[in-house]
Amino acid sequence: MTHRPFRLFQRGLLLAATASALTMSGSAQAQATIKIGEINSYKAQPAFLEPYRRGWELAQEEINAAGGVLGRPIEVIARDDNGNPGDSVRVAEELMARERVALLFGGFLSNTGLALTDYAKQHKVFFLAAEPLTDKIVWQNGNKYTYRLRPSTSMLVTSVVREAVKLKKKRWALVYPNYEYGQSAVASFKTLMKQAQPDVEFVVEQAPPLGKIDAGAVTQALADAKPDAIFNALFAADLGKFVREGNTRGLFDGREVVSLLTGEPEYLDPLRAEAPTNWIVTGYPWYAINTPEHKKFVDAYRKKFNDYPRNGSLVGYSALMSIAAGIKKAGSVDADKLAAAFSGLQVDTPVARITYRPQDHQSTLGAFVGRTGQKDGRGIMTSFTYVDGAALQLPDAEVKKLRSAD
Repeated sequence: MTHRPFRLFQRGLLLAATASALTMSGSAQAQATIKIGEINSYKAQPAFLEPYRRGWELAQEEINAAGGVLGRPIEVIARDDNGNPGDSVRVAEELMARERVALLFGGFLSNTGLALTDYAKQHKVFFLAAEPLTDKIVWQNGNKYTYRLRPSTSMLVTSVVREAVKLKKKRWALVYPNYEYGQSAVASFKTLMKQAQPDVEFVVEQAPPLGKIDAGAVTQALADAKPDAIFNALFAADLGKFVREGNTRGLFDGREVVSLLTGEPEYLDPLRAEAPTNWIVTGYPWYAINTPEHKKFVDAYRKKFNDYPRNGSLVGYSALMSIAAGIKKAGSVDADKLAAAFSGLQVDTPVARITYRPQDHQSTLGAFVGRTGQKDGRGIMTSFTYVDGAALQLPDAEVKKLRSAD
């Protein structure tokens, strides 16, 4: 009986020591993980961003299965910004302060992407803009800490203008969402078309608010102007309503249409048999890209998700793979070292090897350009080609004038 209290005391010490060891082990494991913050408009733009999430989830799994980066596993902590620039900044601050992430990536809408670009500059945080298209991210608002993966608005417009000029149509109608991306797309289209075809006329413009198109009124206004051809920059639900109403009213009969983004499965697939035919589009014909690298990506994606990839899947996957490559090159997650490492960084994506350009921090990921068609009751891209992003850039002297000081 006299030894029982002492034994209890010893047991207490052992339990305390064990708990302390477990706590220290957990803390060390947490410190070993590279936390990466991801911010996007998942609720507002699910058609693109759910496949996008799956893309970076697949990349995260592959990176960690191969031993992580610098011998450390990576963990993506995602937050929704509700498609609102103010919320983008708020969740960026939360990720940095509460979750202690090392860097940020993501963004979908141009306005949220610009908000995060400014946040990266002000707080000296590395930010990879995965999806937002506005040229301002790498030009007027460009900064040391921000790089962009996806082709910019001007790059996408350049890729289709080459085809639009071949049509030799004089009277053009323009339709686009009334915010940064749509405005920039139309401005670029006008400039490039005027340069290539001085006698071109823009006879009508329709710029409905994003997500709030009155498709009947828009299509009627375009039809009343009797254009020879239409340039369209609508996407998501707005595109679907426009196509359906245009089909009903015969707007597209006998008219050429040049349309950004429409060949992306996110937007083409929901139209099914209503999908437009013979439009010139940019997109992602995953079903017809037969390189070994792309086949490997598609097979892995299908195995994990029992579904086919969309363009968002490609963007999400390539974004996180780019971050892993950048960290490896930098040998660190320090923002300044990462920014330096991304300058000239080369990354193998499922569709091409890309380079993050030192002069403007834009990647050379290109665009698939082709015509729309139908097969088995659904829309597809036909007669497409891959246009290297390096061939869609402005001359360096012009870029230097446009880009703000880092």
